Amino acid sequence: MTDISLSATEARSRRDIGFAIGVVCILGVLFLPIPPLLIDIGLALSMALSVLILMVALWISKPLEFSSFPTILLIATMLRLALGVASTRLILSHGADGVHAAGAVIAGFSQLVMSGDFVIGIVVFAILITVNFLVITKGATRIAEVGARFTLDAIPGKQMAIDADLNAGLINDKEAQTRRSELEEESSFFGSMDGASKFVRGEAVASLITIAVNIFGGIIIGVTRHGLAIGDAADIYTRLSVGDGLVSQIPALIVSLAAGLLVSKGGTRGSAEKAVLGQLGAYPRALFVSSGLMFAMAIVPGLPMIPFAFLGGVMAFVGYAIPKQLAKEREAKEAKEKAESERKAQEVKESVKEQLKTAEVELCLDKQLAGHVLRANAEFGQRIAKMRRKFAQRYGFVVPDIRITESLNTPPKHYQLKIHGTVVSSQEMRIGELLVVTGDGNKPDVPGDEVREPAFGMKAMWIAEAYTGEVRREGFTPVDNATVILTHMSEVIANNLPQLLSYKDMRLLLDRLDPEYKRLIEDICPAQISYSGLQAVLKLLLSERVSIRNLHLILEAIAEIVPHARRSEQVAEHVRMRMAQQICGDLADGGVLRVLRLGSKWDLTFHQSLKRDAKGEVVEFDIDPRLVEQFGTEASAVVRDHMKEGQPFVLVSAPDARPYVRMIIERMFPSLPVLSHVEIARGVEIKSLGSVS
Repeated sequence: MTDISLSATEARSRRDIGFAIGVVCILGVLFLPIPPLLIDIGLALSMALSVLILMVALWISKPLEFSSFPTILLIATMLRLALGVASTRLILSHGADGVHAAGAVIAGFSQLVMSGDFVIGIVVFAILITVNFLVITKGATRIAEVGARFTLDAIPGKQMAIDADLNAGLINDKEAQTRRSELEEESSFFGSMDGASKFVRGEAVASLITIAVNIFGGIIIGVTRHGLAIGDAADIYTRLSVGDGLVSQIPALIVSLAAGLLVSKGGTRGSAEKAVLGQLGAYPRALFVSSGLMFAMAIVPGLPMIPFAFLGGVMAFVGYAIPKQLAKEREAKEAKEKAESERKAQEVKESVKEQLKTAEVELCLDKQLAGHVLRANAEFGQRIAKMRRKFAQRYGFVVPDIRITESLNTPPKHYQLKIHGTVVSSQEMRIGELLVVTGDGNKPDVPGDEVREPAFGMKAMWIAEAYTGEVRREGFTPVDNATVILTHMSEVIANNLPQLLSYKDMRLLLDRLDPEYKRLIEDICPAQISYSGLQAVLKLLLSERVSIRNLHLILEAIAEIVPHARRSEQVAEHVRMRMAQQICGDLADGGVLRVLRLGSKWDLTFHQSLKRDAKGEVVEFDIDPRLVEQFGTEASAVVRDHMKEGQPFVLVSAPDARPYVRMIIERMFPSLPVLSHVEIARGVEIKSLGSVS
């Protein structure tokens, strides 16, 4: 196996070296004298290469299958120009020896096409130049130019369609990457074809200049250096020059035709004969009318009967045979459509169920905002996919697909974030402006409108894009519309994790566990806790942004407590205590856990507000509403002061009061973690920030 791979590598290396040597040889022909025999071989190679290019252009199914055409066209053009320079050198230096001075190929073409008369050759050469320069090359250049322009304009829409299919789950990441690669190749191909057609146009001009130089220069050299009469010199050098021009223009015309076929194929799939004959023969009535016209021309006096009558008969036969073939294809198509309609009829019965389904996470954009964000930011779908992967790694389960829709019901320049079809947030965007988050600190010295940043409610400013450089120099970071939306979406998803963990998701997580833990689940479910109760525990953990990635440790903690406590809240508190190491590790900053304590006053207040039964279990939380308001005021002031520092910290309270402290705090600070004393793991370095008192 290793020997085979080495031989393949060596073969590729030899091909690379051979190709490079070939290009160098073409360049060498421009400067070095070449004997007539090598000129003949080079001209034959140019002719064969042009025919090969034409055949490939005829048989490919789509233009991208011949994406190397611009490079091949450049090499073929350079080969013809190099041979033209070499033949010019021979014509001017040895033209006095006769028409065979520049090789047998040029002599043969001059004799075959010109029939011994150089005037005929000049006329034929002029016609070929006109056809190549003004008809084929000019048309192909225009088609390539328009194709490149429309292809580049369509890239954002096609990119958005790929991202939409990826987000909807219709394609995977690999297929999306393949389609993006094809899109890039298509744009590069048509852009290259736009410039490649200029090669042939330039070569036609160069041929005109070359033939003029050969004729006039040859006549002067023949008369002054070789003592020829003006008539003899004109005859010899004109034949050689025109023959040389014909030999170069015929391959150029063939390559131009190939370029025209390639760029004019457009979106048609299949080889050229399928694209042309298949569509021309698809209308029998047109064939019958054409056949009748051919028969009419056959009986016109003075016109030959046989050619027109033969063509009329062929068209009539094709027009008669095509309807039968179409009838067979129609029957097969009708049978297929009948089966398809029966299948769709079955799906219609369940269509009402489909209408009842709603997206778990949905981003609704106004039409104008969607056009700005999605089309201007081709990586929007990729960034959403990365965000979902980040949530999966952080919290231990896959966030549902995020549907992106354009809605007329969305207010102008607004976007809405929906969870299970319910709008949880609606925000306005300033299209074409950037958001600068300032917080409570200094503001940039540029004009702007003060607003609240949608994700965290911090103070911010909308500024024009023209002030980007000035704002950056002042130390601020401007954020574009797409980043603002994605940041807000990330925070909304984090605040609604419990709603996004469905029963189906939980069962998928359990099914991926090792067999030993599956047996553990069989022991406790449903004998001691139901699956819905297990889901409730996981949701309680996610509601406070506690990751469930270590599901096996969570199940072990649940198995410990469920024989003694059945309430989901009690089970969740025990799990949090057992998961203390993970919780503290996720919340610590650089190995240090910054702690803000509740304070003895409020510890006592919450402790006295807990009503217990005879067994000592908390059954009611009875606190004076005025104390709740006072606690909220004092806690808000202290928490905001520490949040200004920009470093993460946690609020710590007594174990029995922790859920109720969290219940009050989350209304004001949803992302602030609240831990109990028993949830602080051993060995964690703690930095006290003070207390709420």
